Amino acid sequence: MLKLLRSNADLRALFVAQVISFMGDWFTFVAVTGIIKDATGSAFLVSLAYVSFSLPSFLASPIAGPMVDRFDRRRLLLVVSGGQAIAALGLLTASGDRVWPLFVFQGLISAMAAFIKPAIDAGIPNLARDLDELRTANALFGSTWGVMLAVGAALGGVFSEVFGRNAAFIADAVSFALALGLFALIRRPMQEPQHAHRPTMRPLADMTEAVHYARQDKVVMALIASKSTFAIGAATVSQLPVLATSVYGWKDGGTGMLLAARGAGAGLGPLLASWFTKGSLARVLRVCGFSGLVFSVAYVAAAWSPVIFMAAALITIGHLGGGAQWTLSTYGLQMRTPDHIRGRVMAGDYAIVTLVMSIIGLLSGVMSEAVDVRWTITAFAGVGGLAGLAYIAWTKPIIDKLS
Repeated sequence: MLKLLRSNADLRALFVAQVISFMGDWFTFVAVTGIIKDATGSAFLVSLAYVSFSLPSFLASPIAGPMVDRFDRRRLLLVVSGGQAIAALGLLTASGDRVWPLFVFQGLISAMAAFIKPAIDAGIPNLARDLDELRTANALFGSTWGVMLAVGAALGGVFSEVFGRNAAFIADAVSFALALGLFALIRRPMQEPQHAHRPTMRPLADMTEAVHYARQDKVVMALIASKSTFAIGAATVSQLPVLATSVYGWKDGGTGMLLAARGAGAGLGPLLASWFTKGSLARVLRVCGFSGLVFSVAYVAAAWSPVIFMAAALITIGHLGGGAQWTLSTYGLQMRTPDHIRGRVMAGDYAIVTLVMSIIGLLSGVMSEAVDVRWTITAFAGVGGLAGLAYIAWTKPIIDKLS
């Protein structure tokens, strides 16, 4: 992996930009949920904050997908990163019981993220010089999300308590500005020349084309469904701040610890999974199926752990599976889809998973406030496990055909 970063300057710039941006995001998440929990004491509003990190991405995806395929992906990254930096500064307008700016401006950041992730995911195959580099790059970029979650969440909790939550928002704005500068260093095109600079926009027709393509390819459908089944259980992540504060009696530092545990697992999972799958789509689908079960069992056990440190360890184990599933499904789509439609497929994949996570996040917030956070995590992680079993059964004939 270090060899890849040393030898491929464009992937290095993209990688470092992602690292910096992710760290800023998790600084913000800890601060936003902390402010809302302190100001309102509402588990539902904490869940709504989690939704503000995901649902706007779903709403923006029908426009983001076609733009990623029709416009220069590098320039798109530059413009959107600048917009995110401005929106991050808007978070500073929240104060005391006035928490609505947090939802508004974080929603804007999330909506713009609907352009960032598909552009990066669709562009990586064009920056990788061969299939081995693509596999290595995918594992590296996938694990980075987890590592930066671990580092960003842990540091974010401490940073927020020491320097204040407004300082976390400023750090997030700076991270977007730095990412913009790094995107500007990319020199090679992030898409095939014949597919760039097609300004005619037909959002509905363009996304319909991507849906038809996915429906005709069962492997693509299985890869997209992988994240969706995982998201049923993964949305219980919205309750980690409630678990840390209400059950274990910690503050922002406890939230940061549990999120860091999530990131540690999500960082290691893609590396282990990449070594095992070795570019085989059959193995990718198989790992995606069983990873969801690991996640569900671990989260149920974490919910009932007597101390926060045990819960953190189990959350790490759960996200070994979650990180593997998330990264491998993206890698499979990169291998399977052609460049001219890849951005729309990636945007559709992202849209579906953010929608599922938003709905489950809201439902978990309602249940947590009405019943108990531990039973809430147990219920939704259990449903996620059942979805994982159904996914394994559904994909077995597809895997057999690929093997």
